Amino acid sequence: MRIKKPKLLPPVYLLLYLLLATGLHFIYPVTQLVHAPYNYGGILLLGMGIGLNIWADSLFRKTKTTVKPFKRSSVFVSHGPFRFSRHPMYLGMVIGLFGIAILLGSLVAFLAPIAFFATVSLVFIPHEEKAMENAFNKEYLDYKKRVRCWL
Repeated sequence: MRIKKPKLLPPVYLLLYLLLATGLHFIYPVTQLVHAPYNYGGILLLGMGIGLNIWADSLFRKTKTTVKPFKRSSVFVSHGPFRFSRHPMYLGMVIGLFGIAILLGSLVAFLAPIAFFATVSLVFIPHEEKAMENAFNKEYLDYKKRVRCWL
């Protein structure tokens, strides 16, 4: 089965889901799940998500390989955050979106991280994993056995 290349990259989906969740929170504030001061814990998750993304991205830049999902990787990165997640950038984005959802506290805000998780799991990860298998063969297959997709 050939996977159709999406027109938008993951950061655009991240932004769209973030805007959607924030907009829905203010337009249609369904049940408040997290109240002050507990909602400020979302700041910690947001910071963790951003930090994880910066860490993973910096490793790609240091090794001079692409961060874009539909471009061929020139280097197989398996250290840093890639020791515990095959997709730490997506994980960081999901964690950050959960942080925003906790900050906002309303039920509709939690749709964003769930939708983003589903989008990257269905649209991007299958292609990326197949491309990595093709590019790095046994090395990547062994890595897949050791390291989980998300956590």
